[in-house]
Amino acid sequence: MESLVSASSRTQLLLSPSVNLFNQTKLKVGVSLAFTNRGKPKQKLLLCKMSASKEAKLWGGRFEESVTDAVEKFTESVSFDKELYEHDIRGSKAHASMLVHQGLIGEDDRELIFRGLDKIEKLIEAGQFVWRTDREDVHMNIEAALIDLIGEPAKKLHTARSRNDQVLTDFRLWCRDAIDMILESIKRLQIALVKLALNNKGLIIPGYTHLQRAQPVLLQHLLLAYVEQLERDAGRLLNCRVRLNFCPLGACALAGTGLPINRFMTSKELKFTAPMRNSIDAVSDRDFVLEFLSANSITAIHLSRLGEEWVLWASEEFGFITPSDSVSTGSSIMPQKKNPDPMELVRGKSARVIGDLVTLLTLCKGLPLAYNRDLQEDKEPTFDSVKTIVGMLEVSAEFAQNITFNQGRIQKSLPAGHLDATTLADYLVKKQIPFRTSHDIVGKAVALCVSKNCQLQELSLDDLRGISPVIDRDVYEYLGVENAVKKFSSYGSTGYLCVAEQLDYWVSKLEINEVAHCC
Repeated sequence: MESLVSASSRTQLLLSPSVNLFNQTKLKVGVSLAFTNRGKPKQKLLLCKMSASKEAKLWGGRFEESVTDAVEKFTESVSFDKELYEHDIRGSKAHASMLVHQGLIGEDDRELIFRGLDKIEKLIEAGQFVWRTDREDVHMNIEAALIDLIGEPAKKLHTARSRNDQVLTDFRLWCRDAIDMILESIKRLQIALVKLALNNKGLIIPGYTHLQRAQPVLLQHLLLAYVEQLERDAGRLLNCRVRLNFCPLGACALAGTGLPINRFMTSKELKFTAPMRNSIDAVSDRDFVLEFLSANSITAIHLSRLGEEWVLWASEEFGFITPSDSVSTGSSIMPQKKNPDPMELVRGKSARVIGDLVTLLTLCKGLPLAYNRDLQEDKEPTFDSVKTIVGMLEVSAEFAQNITFNQGRIQKSLPAGHLDATTLADYLVKKQIPFRTSHDIVGKAVALCVSKNCQLQELSLDDLRGISPVIDRDVYEYLGVENAVKKFSSYGSTGYLCVAEQLDYWVSKLEINEVAHCC
C-alpha cells in the first residue's frame, strides 16, 4: 500500500481544492487500508494529517472537532442541490445590492462580489467548478469559492442572511422557472392534439362509458377533451405560481434581523410579488412545493389516461391507431411486434410523479416550526417530479405527431353496439313520450335488433311501429351514427357545429396557423 502514494503526497493532494471528489474518496480508502496494516502509533499520526486536511466549516467557530466522514457523506446535499446554483447566484447579487443600498457593505465590496460570482457561474456552466462535499451544499460551495477568489469582501455577503432563508429563496426561484417550463410543454402538447384533430375532420369513433360502447362521438371532440384537461393543469400551475411568488430572503434563520435591511428591495429585484410577512413561516413553509407537486401529479394522471387510451387503440383488438416506427419499439424475441412503448412509459412514470408528492407530504407531516434539517429532503423529489413530468409531456406531444388513425378500421367498428340508441330515445321525447317510457321502448327495439342480428336503422317502419305507434318515417333521420352525431346540438356536445366552435376557440387561443398547417 505504501507504494500507492506517500503519506505527505496524500496530505498535499487532499489539501488541494482542485482534486475531484472521486479521487479524494480513493485516496481516503487507500490511507485507511495503510493504517490497518501499520499498527496503532502510525495510524494516529496519519489520521492527524487526514483531519488537518479538512477545510474548516464556515459555521465551525464553536466546534473543536471535524464531523466524521460518515456524517459528512450522509448530510451533504451539494450532490443534488447544485441544481440551484444559478438561482443562488441571482439571489446573492440581489442581496448584495440591498446591503450596499442600506449602507451595510461598500460599493467596492459589491463590485468584487459580482465579479467573483460571475466567474464562479462561468466555471460552473463550463463544467470546471469543483463541487466539494466537505462544503456541504450549493450555498457553502459558492460562498467558500467566492472567499477563495476575492477574500474578505466575500465574507460580508452573508450579512443579514441565513442558509434557511437563502435556500428557500433559491428554491422558490427554481420552482417558478420550472413552472414556466412545464407550462410551455403543456402548450406544445395541446397544439399537437389540436393539430391532430384538424387532420381528422369529421371522423366518427365509438364513445365509451365503462369501456362499453355508448354513443358515437367525433374524434376531434375526444381529442379536445384532453386539451381541456391540460388547460386546467396549466391553470393549477399558474395559480401555484402566484402563491409561491413571495420572497423569504431577509427572514434569516427564523426571527429576522436587527440590521437595517430592506426586504422589499430584494423582493422587487428578484421579481417576487412581495416579501413574506412572517419570518417563521418564511423559512418553514413548503406549501408551495406540495401544491406544485400536487399539480404535477394531476397532470401525470391525465397523461396516464391518454397513454392508456392510445395503448388500447394501438392493439390488434382495437386497431384504431398505428404509431409510426419512429415512436415504437420491437420485441427481442417476437419479430412481428410493434409496441407503443413511449405511451406505456408515460402511463408508468405517472407513478413516480405521484410518489414524489407522497414523499413530500410524508416529509412535512408533523414537523415543528421553524426550519428542520428534514426539509433538505424536499429537493430531490421536486427535481424528479419536474424532470419526469416534462419528459411525459414532451414524449406525448411527439407521439401525437407520429400516429395515424385507421379510418377504415374505425368505420367498420361503428355498427357494433347500437350507438344511436340514445338518439332514438331523444326522438321519442320530441314526440312527447316521457323519457323513462322512451328508454323502455328503445330497449325493446334493441332487443329486437339482437334477435334479428341487425342495426336499429335496418328495422322496418312496421317493426318500429309495432313497438311504439308514435314512430313515423322521420325516425330514420335519427338513426345511424352519422345522423346521431348531427342531432347533437347542446353547448359543448359532440355535434359538428359545436365541435367546430371548440376547434376555432383552441386554434385562436393556442395561436395555431390553421391555413399553414393544412398546407
